[in-house]
Amino acid sequence: MRIARYTTGEDPTFGLVDGAGEKIAEISGDPLYTKIELTGVTTTVDEVRLLAPVIPRSKIIGIGRNYAEHAAELGNDLPTQPLMFLIPNTAVVGPGDPVVMPPQSQRVDYEGELAVVIGRMCKDVEPEDVRSVIFGYTCANDVTARDLQEPDRQWARAKGFDTFCPLGPWIETDLDPTRQRVITRLDGEAVQDGTTQDMIFDVATLVSYVSQAFTLLPGDVILTGTPEGVGPVQAGQRVSVEVSDIGVLDNPFVRHDAD
Repeated sequence: MRIARYTTGEDPTFGLVDGAGEKIAEISGDPLYTKIELTGVTTTVDEVRLLAPVIPRSKIIGIGRNYAEHAAELGNDLPTQPLMFLIPNTAVVGPGDPVVMPPQSQRVDYEGELAVVIGRMCKDVEPEDVRSVIFGYTCANDVTARDLQEPDRQWARAKGFDTFCPLGPWIETDLDPTRQRVITRLDGEAVQDGTTQDMIFDVATLVSYVSQAFTLLPGDVILTGTPEGVGPVQAGQRVSVEVSDIGVLDNPFVRHDAD
């Protein structure tokens, strides 16, 4: 089941997207908190503006260096346990929204990823029980101000600027996270092409590990790491992130310079 959050020019609403990704059937309420019920109103994806499918009410947890070849390309050792960092929810934007490159950075990188959306409050979840706390999955671009990441020595600023966490185009609730191909394209050219089978720590391990540190709430998002091939974006370029059983998240990048 694909669940989109969208607007027709009025308040945001939710709907079920068909298998072709063309039609939306409106549902009542927020599916994270209420039973899914169709309203009888239908529209098409082309007639609406898709929004970020979820705005985390609590937190986004990123996972660093979760693909061996990505860790190697940046000259880092492999982690012996998941490497976590926090991203503010103000970084979230949706499909088609511009990613604003801040004046503080001259090197902004794309990082295409599979994202996990938590469905219920949970703590200390065992790996075998993780499936029961996941609402679904979406595409993410963990945008990074690479030239700020190392000197800051922690990643809150480098990964937390406003607009630095595009999510979308919708949430897929029925997906095998161990068999997803993640492709990132820069102006249509593939620059990342990996598979979640190559994760150092799989989704079950990640969610369990994160839940040992933080109580997870409905709508919290966990970014699962990026394959090799990260690189810089220039103002005016577009980045699309495709996860095979979800769809494509596409965003333009623009430069915001100080006056």
